[in-house]
Amino acid sequence: MLEVENLDLYYGASQALRSVNMAATNGGITCVLGRNGVGKTSLLRAIAGHLPIRAGKITWEGRDLKGVAADERARRGIASVPQGREIFPLLTVEENLRTGFAAAPRALRSIPDDIFELFPVLRDMLRRRGGDLSGGQQQQLAIARALVTRPRLLILDEPTEGIQPSIIKEIERVIRLLGQRGDMAIVLVEQYFEFAKNLADRFLVLERGRVVAAGDRAAMASTDVRRFLTV
Repeated sequence: MLEVENLDLYYGASQALRSVNMAATNGGITCVLGRNGVGKTSLLRAIAGHLPIRAGKITWEGRDLKGVAADERARRGIASVPQGREIFPLLTVEENLRTGFAAAPRALRSIPDDIFELFPVLRDMLRRRGGDLSGGQQQQLAIARALVTRPRLLILDEPTEGIQPSIIKEIERVIRLLGQRGDMAIVLVEQYFEFAKNLADRFLVLERGRVVAAGDRAAMASTDVRRFLTV
């Protein structure tokens, strides 16, 4: 469903991504691993349309995304859960969820019931302001908001960052269920190796903007991936 080919990305004169290749398929979970500052978030932002690329190609469902703005990519089924969650702290949980309607077809501008099956805690907090939630609850809200758009590609940038272990397990469960549903591709950026290893169907490791290791779940277990994650 998603193909990234020979992607180059710059911030001014500084090159952040160098000939990066990756793919994500329907029903699969692709994990992007690496230390801070190696280009993981830049890759996700390029896919979502928030950063321009210098060279290469991003293809989504057989169509080149060159020149397609971020809002149009969202309407084409690409949903992003950013690092740091970026929920609206002064809006209620329900209002945060409803912001996802902007990218959904008019006939689907409702909160799906399965949102509350995946995240039961949100049903009881619909009237609470987003800023009053814990970090883990905000992360669940951010994922739920993305799911309101009915995405076919879900991009998650370090969903375990700053989250307590019990909520990490809950988020792991939800991501696994979403992958098993088979109606979307998932791209996950992560530094927490065990979390990624438990979920990944495929993986790639970035180092200084380049892909230095890639493969399937079995290769992830046999490749010394951890050395690319430690400081």
